[in-house]
Amino acid sequence: MSLIIAEIGTSHQGSLEKARALVDTAVNAGADAVKFQWVYAKEILHPDTGFVKLPTGNIPLYDRFRELECPPSFYKEMCDYAHSKNVQFCCSPFGLQSLEELLAINPDSVKIASPELNHFPMLERLRDYRAEQKSKGENPVPVILSSGVSKMEDIEAAISILGTENVSLLHCITSYPAPEDEYNVQVVKTFSEKWQIETGISDHSLDPILVPVLTIYAGGSIIEKHITLSRETDGLDDPVALDGEMFGIMVHCVKQAETVLAHYGKEKGREEILKQLSESAPEERLLRILGDGVKKLAPSEEANYGRTNRSLHFMRAMEKGEIVSKDDIAVLRTEKVLTPGISPKFYNEIIGKRLKVSVENGSGVLHELFE
Repeated sequence: MSLIIAEIGTSHQGSLEKARALVDTAVNAGADAVKFQWVYAKEILHPDTGFVKLPTGNIPLYDRFRELECPPSFYKEMCDYAHSKNVQFCCSPFGLQSLEELLAINPDSVKIASPELNHFPMLERLRDYRAEQKSKGENPVPVILSSGVSKMEDIEAAISILGTENVSLLHCITSYPAPEDEYNVQVVKTFSEKWQIETGISDHSLDPILVPVLTIYAGGSIIEKHITLSRETDGLDDPVALDGEMFGIMVHCVKQAETVLAHYGKEKGREEILKQLSESAPEERLLRILGDGVKKLAPSEEANYGRTNRSLHFMRAMEKGEIVSKDDIAVLRTEKVLTPGISPKFYNEIIGKRLKVSVENGSGVLHELFE
């Protein structure tokens, strides 16, 4: 049976009352797990990363993320509330501080969001924590990796750190909304065959049925989709989320597809799923959504590769001849106006190096800047 995750994200906007209502909505819609995001702006963006357009005007994107910050007690309360409703609590950290605080409340799983797939310092800390658990005879906390705005080599690097034990992998397109026709759903089968792990999809498309049901067709067993109380509210992801009624329809259709496979068997069941879906979408479109199974950047996310995921940035202006310390650089998303830096895998290598030129606050760290 599939695991259906209702991605609450930051749709609660810091309100415990709204967060509980979102959990209730997810439970009533048939979700098996709810997922939150443990946000500290400083772990995600440089303050000079640029602006975001809102109905009230342009505001710094960094400030928008600051508005989404909540204390650890908020997440502990939501973890307990989810368990009281008999659903799993899953959460995405975005850096070392949020990871440590998340691990302290014993989540049912840790979700590594697509842009953090190359946050190597965080992945390495999570690997070490899981090793500590195993040394104590405990089961390592499950990890769900999301693979939007990434190439196959990026996924391989993350899995080489975390391993495959209690690790699952979601195919994703990091675009809001993501076009259904670009989803290449057969990638879930590619992932499963390559790593022999549970796979599925983190779906940012607007349609509640096509990508989730085709995920079951392709052998996936995990489906994550954003949920909201209303698409009309101003949460960051509310415009691409499903309300409770639509989320319930998605769950029903996914369960129906699973029943079809169980009844008819794999091959005949897949034929029947396509037959049923073709009543609402042409078969040629369904095949286009399924794709060829070759993992590659989707057209809608190509321009963001290297900007949405992580790279190294200077956290202050520095003069020629200065030596870089840990406080001088950070693993951040580049996003709007800054220039991307080198991969976070070079973080430890850069510490202690001497600059041969002066650099600006926020600029990307590049190999050629050092002696």
